Amino acid sequence: MPEPILQATGITRTFGHVQALRGVDFKVMPGEIVALIGDNGAGKSTLVKILSGADRADGGEIRIDGTPARFGSPAEAQAAGIATVYQDLALAPDLPPAENLFLGRERLKPGLLGRLGMLDRQAMRAESAKVFETLGVNLKSHRVPVDTLSGGQRQSVAIARAAMWAEKIVFLDEPTAALGVVQTARVLELAKRVRDSGTSVVLISHNMPQVLEVADRIHVLRLGESVANLRPAETTVDGLVREMTSGTREGFTP
Repeated sequence: MPEPILQATGITRTFGHVQALRGVDFKVMPGEIVALIGDNGAGKSTLVKILSGADRADGGEIRIDGTPARFGSPAEAQAAGIATVYQDLALAPDLPPAENLFLGRERLKPGLLGRLGMLDRQAMRAESAKVFETLGVNLKSHRVPVDTLSGGQRQSVAIARAAMWAEKIVFLDEPTAALGVVQTARVLELAKRVRDSGTSVVLISHNMPQVLEVADRIHVLRLGESVANLRPAETTVDGLVREMTSGTREGFTP
């Protein structure tokens, strides 16, 4: 059996008198989409922030490819191959898609022009076009500011950027929350393409039908604890709701 890319064991986090995470076990396997679900206050956001370097656990252990890891910042998590797409997308609205893919990692022209700080926009457009083609992302234009794109296309640019730089895992935080039916279908298909390209995906969602449709495995949190680890074929929407609202750790296998 393959080793988990990421394995979190006994993760705890307390804010004042509130214990947000109570010994959570969570793992991500190679080449899978694992959905992370739970009711409001279950601890999903806290766990994702810890695993992506935006927060630190009070206790527990994180391993990447079997090696202990501790992230002090999102940059350290990114260096370990983990990227996160939050609901605000963190795109530069006035820049075109290619320059958003290279935001903070801009390509410079060779020679003297590069030393003077001139960007190689042609090279960035060519490389980004390959990424978009590989992931099946169709944009109305590669030259217009992303602010002029539809919500689904902006989401696709953000996911493509994460997949481009994340060697191991992309976390998607409610990626379809503000999208229509057609755009939602395209984003879910993109999540599958990211997985198929070799990067595992963690999908955080409240939409149970979508979770059952796209996930290979479903991890359920309830009141800061891991309560279920299921395959879609083993459950239903009602079953997931039951686990989220009245689940128990008894018999839980991470």
